[in-house]
Amino acid sequence: MKQYYVYILTNFTNTVLYTGITNNLVRRVYEHKNKLIPGFTQKYNVNKLVYFEIFQDPENAIKREKGIKNLLRRKKVELIKSKNPKSIDLYSSIL
Repeated sequence: MKQYYVYILTNFTNTVLYTGITNNLVRRVYEHKNKLIPGFTQKYNVNKLVYFEIFQDPENAIKREKGIKNLLRRKKVELIKSKNPKSIDLYSSIL
């Protein structure tokens, strides 16, 4: 069964947040870490996975991504801290 992931990345100093969606979290974070996709995350060195959720259907994943993107920064940080209090890079845990 296909899975979809909504994720939040940050930079080394935890000052920039990026929310995205993918059907392959390992590949997508690898792309961010290795700056393979030009754009926001490449420009601001955003490559630390600090939060993700798993969905079974794309519609709910897209709704959730949009919901997170509309949150105030403070609420995004609270969301991250609720699952990852020290904002550690979760990439190694998904490999």
